[in-house]
Amino acid sequence: MRIGELSRRTGVPVPTIKYYVREGLLPPGELTSPNQAAYGEAHERRLRLIRALLDVGGMKVAEIAEVLAALDDPERPLHKVLGAAADRLGGEDVEQDDAESATARAVVDDLVSRRGWRTHESNRAATDLAEVLAAMSRLGHGAFVEVLDDYADAAERVARADLGYVARRVAVEDMVEAVVVGTVLGEAAFSALRRLAHVDASAKRYGADWPEERTAD
Repeated sequence: MRIGELSRRTGVPVPTIKYYVREGLLPPGELTSPNQAAYGEAHERRLRLIRALLDVGGMKVAEIAEVLAALDDPERPLHKVLGAAADRLGGEDVEQDDAESATARAVVDDLVSRRGWRTHESNRAATDLAEVLAAMSRLGHGAFVEVLDDYADAAERVARADLGYVARRVAVEDMVEAVVVGTVLGEAAFSALRRLAHVDASAKRYGADWPEERTAD
């Protein structure tokens, strides 16, 4: 297909497609003449992945480029691809050096140790979690650590579900892409599910009249 058709099928403007090609996110099309190129289903699939990581996953173009480079590396083990995707998630490095931060880091280190989680110092997740706990403590909600293991139990179940989905993919290239999708878009999916569950749990616990009011509508 020509670039115009690729644009129509994906909803991505032609200038944006050309930008992705220049940045190395999208492979160039096969030249059919000095000024024209042909694109295939692989281009369409990659373009949809780029847009999903950008629009739903909230990733930046530079971050997507790094993840796609890991995805396209035939020598990169699946575990390393997952790590490359996970490393792009999380906040910026804004750690504070105060009592709350020190206490939070100790809590997270203990959690990781007790649960036998294997991690790496390059993984920002532990740092991000410590920053969240420290911020809660500063707001007077340090007791949140009492439910941290409940959250960890749920996180382990979600992680197993993510990797179970990956394991169902047959082709190697599908498995590698599934790792990226499950990590980045799965994060967005779980966040949305959590918000839905919050509303339901709140209505059941605190809004005794909520179902009747909704039924009356």
